[in-house]
Amino acid sequence: MTVVKTTIDKEESILANVYHRYPLTAVRGRGASLWDPDGKEYIDCMGGYGVAVVGHCNPSVVKAVKEQAEKLITCHGSLYNDARSEFAERMISVAPPGLDKLFLCNSGAEAVECAVKLARKNTSRNDIVSMMGSYHGKTMGALSTTWNQKYRAPFSAVLPKTKFIPFGKLDKAEESVTSDTAAIIVEPVQGESGIHVAPDDFLSGLREISDKNGCLLIFDEVQSGFGRTGKMWASEHWGVTPDIMCAAKGIGGGLPLGATFSTEEIMSSFGPGDHTSTFGGNPLSCSAGIAAIDYMRKEKLIDEASRLGRLFRDGLERLVIDHRVGREVRGLGLMLALELRFEVKNILFDALKSGIILLYSGRNNLRFLPPLVIKEKQIAQVMKVLEDLLAIEDAKIPA
Repeated sequence: MTVVKTTIDKEESILANVYHRYPLTAVRGRGASLWDPDGKEYIDCMGGYGVAVVGHCNPSVVKAVKEQAEKLITCHGSLYNDARSEFAERMISVAPPGLDKLFLCNSGAEAVECAVKLARKNTSRNDIVSMMGSYHGKTMGALSTTWNQKYRAPFSAVLPKTKFIPFGKLDKAEESVTSDTAAIIVEPVQGESGIHVAPDDFLSGLREISDKNGCLLIFDEVQSGFGRTGKMWASEHWGVTPDIMCAAKGIGGGLPLGATFSTEEIMSSFGPGDHTSTFGGNPLSCSAGIAAIDYMRKEKLIDEASRLGRLFRDGLERLVIDHRVGREVRGLGLMLALELRFEVKNILFDALKSGIILLYSGRNNLRFLPPLVIKEKQIAQVMKVLEDLLAIEDAKIPA
């Protein structure tokens, strides 16, 4: 008798066991919804860990990818390409003022790798100051600037000369930056550690410290950028411009695409061959990125992230008020976290049974990174499911 293997069986038996898996096979997506093979719909508050900014299978992105796939799929950076040049122009048009040079790659970790190498090359220094609670990726260079020991400890050969300081503490930054510091790297909103927003004076203070000590300031906007927080870049909430900025996730409309921005003066530190990528800026991803930017502008998704973010946050804050197991709500726009007084694993799987895909951030935080095209009625359904699940947890607490 022939045993027919399911998608789950195949992946479990063949692929590396490196992901915390949900028991869900996604076969179709549209907007803020995913469907399984049986046709069950799920509201997606994970959004591919923040990738699906303009929604799953956005019609504009799909059209652009189809058209480009019939013309040219790959084109190495040693040749010029129309889709790449147009995407680069679009990205610079929405970049913070002065960041008018761009390196294209495929992911956030690669964007950070580029940023660290560029800072070291430009300053002829080696030290990097990063933040406790930070997450910058899992490649060796990016991992060196990532705080969590569960990611770092098994790989002892990370880059030396990285210091970690408390997020939000300017006095510690002042103490840690020296004449050997190449750069300070920071997420304006920390994602992995639970959606922690920078204090109001923190980024501007880091700007002053960097300028005073002749080191560079790097903003990692891989998760917080591209409209996610109700601004094109989260740093705009504080009016601070970095020397180098890293972006990825949503900028490719769902396709792999990363970018490192800097000034012409700093980026000119790189010469031919210093830092390249075989697939970086490929025509297919760039065409998707053009469509994503144009769609975001046309549909005013940044304004929607702000408006829907307030609605989402109001609902989460009501849950904290109404349920003893709720602790705190944090975030900006549609980059939010609900901190609870217990581990959230059961909530994740129980919500899945009710057609809601949630994301975690540490053991007791629910993280919300839905597509910016999520509908009000979908947010209401998420709140209803969470209301029911938290009521069950409340009932477990002795009166």
